[in-house]
Amino acid sequence: MRNLIFVFSVMLLWSCNPKKTSSDKSSATSEVAGKGKEGHIEENELKDEEILNLVQRQTFDYFWDGAEPNSGMAPERIHIDGDYPQNDEDVVTIGGSGFGLMAILVGVERGFITREQALERYEKIIGFLEKADRFHGVWPHWLYGKTGKVKPFSAEDDGGDLVETAFMVQGMLTVAEYFKDGSEREKELVGRIEKLWHEVEWDWYTKGGEDVLYWHWSPEHGWKMNFPVGGYNECLIMYVLAAASPTHPIKPEAYHHGWARDGAISTDKAYYGLKTVLDHYEHDDAPVGPLFWAHYSYLGLNPKGLSDRYGDYWELNKNHALINYKYAVDNPENHKGYGPESWGLTSSYSINGYAGHRPGNDRGVISPTAALSSFPYTPDESMQMLRYLYQDADSLVGKYGPYDAYSQEENWYVQRYLAIDQGPIPVMIENYRSGLLWNLFMENKDVRKGLIKLGFSAPGISDKK
Repeated sequence: MRNLIFVFSVMLLWSCNPKKTSSDKSSATSEVAGKGKEGHIEENELKDEEILNLVQRQTFDYFWDGAEPNSGMAPERIHIDGDYPQNDEDVVTIGGSGFGLMAILVGVERGFITREQALERYEKIIGFLEKADRFHGVWPHWLYGKTGKVKPFSAEDDGGDLVETAFMVQGMLTVAEYFKDGSEREKELVGRIEKLWHEVEWDWYTKGGEDVLYWHWSPEHGWKMNFPVGGYNECLIMYVLAAASPTHPIKPEAYHHGWARDGAISTDKAYYGLKTVLDHYEHDDAPVGPLFWAHYSYLGLNPKGLSDRYGDYWELNKNHALINYKYAVDNPENHKGYGPESWGLTSSYSINGYAGHRPGNDRGVISPTAALSSFPYTPDESMQMLRYLYQDADSLVGKYGPYDAYSQEENWYVQRYLAIDQGPIPVMIENYRSGLLWNLFMENKDVRKGLIKLGFSAPGISDKK
């Protein structure tokens, strides 16, 4: 524990150094701890439990200490360097805040905060969401944290965002399960969450009854964004919740026709000797998508034993993560720094803006969230990456955990964070360690009904009411 505190303190101090790169030695850690060859932490200095606690605490802090003060919500981004080119320091994110709701539960269970502290924060967040802009019950992608008014994501994306809302509802329902048998005050929070859940008009977003869900609707631009959501990608949770809604449900046909494309979503393709299970791209031949597809829908939705007529979701996600690992080890494009201790391609900051990194769109950039949020699927491989970051490349770690992305090839990284990348880390690590969020979300009676309605099978969903 003493070494853990030393290392944590060093990470906080070094997070303010904008010039340090991933190739530098971790000399500060050895100066404080007094151990380690060439400035690195000896592998036995931090036990697995200690290093997992450390990264969970730091990434949790993004949503706790780093929260926007008025709303309690997660900032879309936190830039340690203080440079916000879009002047969006007070802009909060709906999806990332949904992940944050679940990260706060991790904080309670790991003893970072008390249950009462979490309750107070949840009351603030739910109070903000009750008054914030909604469009047929659906929140926009971004809100101004000081006012609750929509911050347009793009010129025509200034209304409801059904995918981001699904990520928020996933978090809210998990919180409701946690507090549903608690005190009167806790039950009052649950009632407020359920009201918001019931007010989401999922069926409105079928554009008048089409057999597909649309991502966006705006009172100003209507359906002009015109984005019907077909699979496979990060949006499975949206269809599950839309089917599960007790007040505004979609028909199963929307899932089977719109999402599963009348069965075309299934595939027998393999990559690096592993089945991809589902077709990741309808319009090109990319083998797999960015790795966040294996995370966002599965923060609460437990893929273990989950299957439907189209595929086995544990095999899907485990293989997706392993393909990422094997790809980095093989390193077909010969990028510097790729290997068994430095792997993971997903959407993140990149050398020039934001990019969806994946095989086929590989820019030499590694995003730590990709490997760390894959702990349930690749525990050994993910631990290698975690130890690399904290023992060999601590310049890549700051106040809120690993920075968003880096490239050894370009000697590049930024002291910046994104909520949607930090949020899955503590949640998925906790699912690996205890199954906490999976167990809570899968207990929700509406969710179980929705899964059954769409033809899913999973342990326990059919024998509970």
